[in-house]
Amino acid sequence: MANIKENKKYHYTYKTTNLINNRYYLGMHSTNRLDDGYLGSGKRLYYELNKYGRDNFKFEILEQFNSRQELIQAEVNLITEQDLRNPNCLNLKSGGQGGFISTEQQEHRSKCANKRLNEKLQNDEAFRREWKTNLINGLKRSYSEGRKDRKWGKNWLGLKHTEKTIEKMKESHKNQGKGIKNSQYGTCWITDEYQNKKIIKGDLIPEGWRLGRVLKK
Repeated sequence: MANIKENKKYHYTYKTTNLINNRYYLGMHSTNRLDDGYLGSGKRLYYELNKYGRDNFKFEILEQFNSRQELIQAEVNLITEQDLRNPNCLNLKSGGQGGFISTEQQEHRSKCANKRLNEKLQNDEAFRREWKTNLINGLKRSYSEGRKDRKWGKNWLGLKHTEKTIEKMKESHKNQGKGIKNSQYGTCWITDEYQNKKIIKGDLIPEGWRLGRVLKK
């Protein structure tokens, strides 16, 4: 199966740098727009973006190429084992592993990358703590920003239903809250003139109490 990214207009290597802690991510990208807002797709980069915000990152195009294959080869030379040993490097794998020729190859390399991540999580305590912290902070930030931007349930905002849909909605709610479907079914209020409470209908009313309730002003 041909790689769909081969047909993109631009192919380039890039560097994304965290301006707060100087951590960086190296990669390659194929696109039809140079201003598509892409910053990278690495797992550690993702957590950093969620923690510090996109505005605190600098994106640089390092070199452009004529084809996806040239780009893949260039990334092989771009991301080295020395980079991977650098504590400021956010990459988890060496260069060239982003150029997939087939679905089987993509799945194989994805498993290799996950295996490498799992090994680091098991053997590197500092990395494990940082990874968990970034994951939690990223989820919190996503939830907070989602609520702030009203993204939760956004498909319903300003949505206009057809008359047919409205009738179906009415029908689905018909008789809800009536009879045994009512949460108050089988109970009644009693009061001692100072406080109110509910009892099961038919239960003995305590001395000094009566049916009904007193509404507080």
